[in-house]
Amino acid sequence: MKLYYAPGACSIGIHVLLNEIGKPFEATAVNLREGEQFKPPFVEVNPKSKVPTLVRDDGTVLTEFPAIAYYLARTNPGLKLLPDDFDGQARCLELMDYAVSTIHMQGFARQFRPTNFAPNAADEETVKARGKEMIAKAFAVMDKTLEGHEYLLGTFSVADAALFYVESWAKRLEIPMPANVAAHLERMLARPAVKATMVAEGLT
Repeated sequence: MKLYYAPGACSIGIHVLLNEIGKPFEATAVNLREGEQFKPPFVEVNPKSKVPTLVRDDGTVLTEFPAIAYYLARTNPGLKLLPDDFDGQARCLELMDYAVSTIHMQGFARQFRPTNFAPNAADEETVKARGKEMIAKAFAVMDKTLEGHEYLLGTFSVADAALFYVESWAKRLEIPMPANVAAHLERMLARPAVKATMVAEGLT
């Protein structure tokens, strides 16, 4: 398999999962700042111009964080990256989607790209402030979920990989995290797969 990623982007969560699985894969960085995602050859692989992008062993391409995470979990069932029972699976997908679609796409998107939400430059700080409110609310939800648990579902799952990447952004931007969320980040950073990913992406 081949993973296209950008250092420190949301793709880091998929990079972590691949290292958790431990099977051989190739990792290729895409320079988002230079617009490489909009140019050949990458745009020919993924016309969405996004990471993460996973090229599977049969040459087919899979995109979108939740879809890739689900695929990796289901094709490596022995690692228990997804619960066995239907209710557990639904809860796992619920938490992963909340991290991706709300914390990332609503909260942090307003931090990183306020111009996408504000027609006037004068409104950008208001947009960022609203984004921080969304992040704080979502982290409070995750904090409650983590009460009494090391990981969101008790044991490590694909949902933790999703939460990890938004936690890493919060740390980078010095956005406060509640106690259980901050502890979860430190727990994630101590995992060998996360350490290996950080080194591979040049983030140490």
